[in-house]
Amino acid sequence: MIMETLDMRGQPCPMPTVKAKEMLARQDIQGVIVVVDNFVAVQNLEKMAKGTGCSFSYAEEGASLYKVSIAKDTAAGQAFNHTQLASAESAFAAGSGGKGAVVLVTADSMGRGAEDLGKLLIKGFIFSLSQLNPPPEAVIFLNSGARLTTEGANTVPDLKALEEKGTGVYTCGTCANYYKLTESLAVGSIVDMMNIVTRLAKASSVITI
Repeated sequence: MIMETLDMRGQPCPMPTVKAKEMLARQDIQGVIVVVDNFVAVQNLEKMAKGTGCSFSYAEEGASLYKVSIAKDTAAGQAFNHTQLASAESAFAAGSGGKGAVVLVTADSMGRGAEDLGKLLIKGFIFSLSQLNPPPEAVIFLNSGARLTTEGANTVPDLKALEEKGTGVYTCGTCANYYKLTESLAVGSIVDMMNIVTRLAKASSVITI
């Protein structure tokens, strides 16, 4: 049995699950071992494994170190059902009719509390948006959130992936000027407040963080 290993320590949710799912979708792979550093990731991987007809086990090998084994259940005649899982995820994401929401990001971190945790959460949030089907109609960045669209930000690759799927990525011009970020924009375009308000007013739904 060919078992590939993914070291996902330090990677925010849902990256371990998404990367494991991508690996299992390969025809030449029978299973994957995922190394993670938190038990929430273990639980998420277990849900994915059970939802795709795979066997699941894990071992705790030290403080904040887990090795998760996921294998296609070929003995029972079951293959990894990537299409079925994707369809279920699409139906859940479509929710209220299938039209993507407009997402308003108002800071470069998420939630209140530890700043480093907030920055980890916002990275995971943007990555998760890139996995939605349908994707958001637009993602708009205000205030310190403008930093997430500039050169060097770890959110830029996921935002570019969203653009490729048709999502508009917009940064508030006033905010970019205030933080002196205009020249370092790496993804999307800069817009004024009128454009932002117009898009929000026409949106079928708005998610604000």
